[in-house]
Amino acid sequence: MSDAENQRHYRTLFLSDFHLGTKGCQAGLLLDFLKIYDADTIYLVGDVVDGWRLRRGWYWPQTHNDVIQKLLRKGRKGARLIYIPGNHDEFLRDYVGMTFGAVDIVQNAIHETVDGKRFLVMHGDEFDVVVRHAKWLALLGDWAYVLALGINTYLNWGRRKLGLTYWSLSSWAKMKVKNAVNFIGEFEQALTSEAKRVGADGIICGHIHHAGEKMMGNITYINCGDWVESCTAVVEHFDGRLEIIRYAADVRAAALATEPQGTPVAA
Repeated sequence: MSDAENQRHYRTLFLSDFHLGTKGCQAGLLLDFLKIYDADTIYLVGDVVDGWRLRRGWYWPQTHNDVIQKLLRKGRKGARLIYIPGNHDEFLRDYVGMTFGAVDIVQNAIHETVDGKRFLVMHGDEFDVVVRHAKWLALLGDWAYVLALGINTYLNWGRRKLGLTYWSLSSWAKMKVKNAVNFIGEFEQALTSEAKRVGADGIICGHIHHAGEKMMGNITYINCGDWVESCTAVVEHFDGRLEIIRYAADVRAAALATEPQGTPVAA
């Protein structure tokens, strides 16, 4: 089936944490996703470009350029693009309030769904005490994360040879290390409290590379995830319903469904 035949259009699309400019970015999968998924409004919820890594060494393959061009093309065709810079692309915060072509750069936003619910949209690093008060530690953590991704590449090469599916070392570590689990919980609570403070019904954010949706009291917490490991996004349907799209998992499931039984499938 062609991309045109498989096209899916939504009222709103929320994407975060591409980390373009790094080897960990799954730009190929992201580009495939953008060819199929479209929306009237597209929120880019931070860390689209990884300025931290680009300052240490230039890495910008054609696929990363293609992602930018694809997004700009959507803008030229009528989609509204709202860019909320994160900590890795914080240099763009100097341009908050400005518009470049079809791209509005804002600090954060209030998004109202078609059924009248108000969501605070922000990257979320403002509530990460490590990023705010010990940036050197955040940079060290970033280095460790890159190392884990490198190890993961070789690990999954071996798993593919054995006919096993993709497995994320860093995601496993996040869920097993007590401090990491506590950090995610505290992050969710902090952002939920901020949404409540501004009178919103929910929060849509990124930053921690951990897609999820939950009710915390009467506030809805939604995290877009990332395009380094999980390859996830959030969409708003035309009835106002919000849904997490787990694109990498969907691609793997589709591949398994079409492979002859007993044939190993590369993740």
